[in-house]
Amino acid sequence: MRDQTPLYHHTDSYAQEHGELDRYHASYQANIACKEAIERAIADSYRDNRLNIACVDQVLEHFGYERMLYVLANTVQQKEQDGRISHDNRAWARTVPVTPAPDGLGGDRNRYFIVDKCNTGLMDLFLTQARKAYALEQGKRPSVRENLNKSARQQADTDRPKPKKAQER
Repeated sequence: MRDQTPLYHHTDSYAQEHGELDRYHASYQANIACKEAIERAIADSYRDNRLNIACVDQVLEHFGYERMLYVLANTVQQKEQDGRISHDNRAWARTVPVTPAPDGLGGDRNRYFIVDKCNTGLMDLFLTQARKAYALEQGKRPSVRENLNKSARQQADTDRPKPKKAQER
């Protein structure tokens, strides 16, 4: 059954001023449920040092792209300094506006929907696959930057000098 709760893009104070606290809380709880679903999907799909990329579909079926990518963007923004997150995913996450949620005690309520009960590297693989699936769904081709980076990596691999074989005597 798909969660139909719309993503709420305003702060709690805005929601209170406009009589929308129920919508704010429903969206917030759906964010937490999505985070937990991502963690479960990764845990259930990681076997023999491989992540089954079908795990993205499990979460997608229940929450859709908008909420799943929002939760993942929040996670990456909160873990900006973690070296296990790819540069591409960090750059992408910076483009996603995540509504600030200060808790009044100097903390951030968004920390409650950070994907953190699994290895960050696995979360990064999950995010990469989710972004690819979303791009395919939207009919988009990979960006020019992605193609240039891929070409540069391939060129660097072919330009690398091959190790010389020891001469036979």
